[in-house]
Amino acid sequence: LKLVEDAFVPPFATHYIGAGGVVIRDDNHLLVVSERYRRGGGRHLKLPGGTLHPGEHIVHAVRREIREETGIETQFRSLVCFRHWHGYRFGKSDIYFVCRLDPVTFELTCQEDEIEECLWIPVDEYLSTDDVHQFNRRIVIAALDQKGIAPEELTGYGTPETHEIFMPSGGD
Repeated sequence: LKLVEDAFVPPFATHYIGAGGVVIRDDNHLLVVSERYRRGGGRHLKLPGGTLHPGEHIVHAVRREIREETGIETQFRSLVCFRHWHGYRFGKSDIYFVCRLDPVTFELTCQEDEIEECLWIPVDEYLSTDDVHQFNRRIVIAALDQKGIAPEELTGYGTPETHEIFMPSGGD
């Protein structure tokens, strides 16, 4: 409802924002899940993740989603890539950020209402199985090959509570 005639008011929310995580142990095992309810049946291994809550930062959301789906606590490392997909649920666009994280805990506890299976799988096996979509394979390869971009605080540009800024690491 416009309070001032001819004022610009967006008609409705246009995008979903989500985050998923590439979590790899020191022994080169990758954390993956298979959702309980999925199209097409059959097993499909994917990276844990989900939708951001209103006002939630990407870093917090991906750590929360991984913990909720698998019971694994993580430490954020970097942003690996993102995907922008038009015509997603309810005709909205979807922006999905994929992050690299390090595991802090290792014992799995699946979220039974959403997740059918969660497991640590050797990276080579994940990359070669038919149970994985090409996009997810490419994400894992990128996470292994690149440092990604990491959170950085910039003086004079808000606070960590209000802003998330990601920049390339200084090549350390």
